[in-house]
Amino acid sequence: MRFTVARLCGGKALMATPREPLEIDLDRAGEILADESSVRQKEDMILVLEWNGMETTLYPQGKIMFYPLEDRDLCIRYASDILNRISG
Repeated sequence: MRFTVARLCGGKALMATPREPLEIDLDRAGEILADESSVRQKEDMILVLEWNGMETTLYPQGKIMFYPLEDRDLCIRYASDILNRISG
């Protein structure tokens, strides 16, 4: 999967955006990731998790923001891992 990565929050956060938009069921994603994360906020258009020591925000189009994270390669690896698990 290919991503565009953007820096946010003064460079302290990274957002991975899939090159091809996805349709993610946030309820299902929260259930799949429940064993390794805790849900902090759930709304129609956003799922905020405490995952791997970071605030991780998932959007229905497949965008994922990691805070704090400054390593672009890790951002892509983490986003690929999460999206592969919740899409499969």
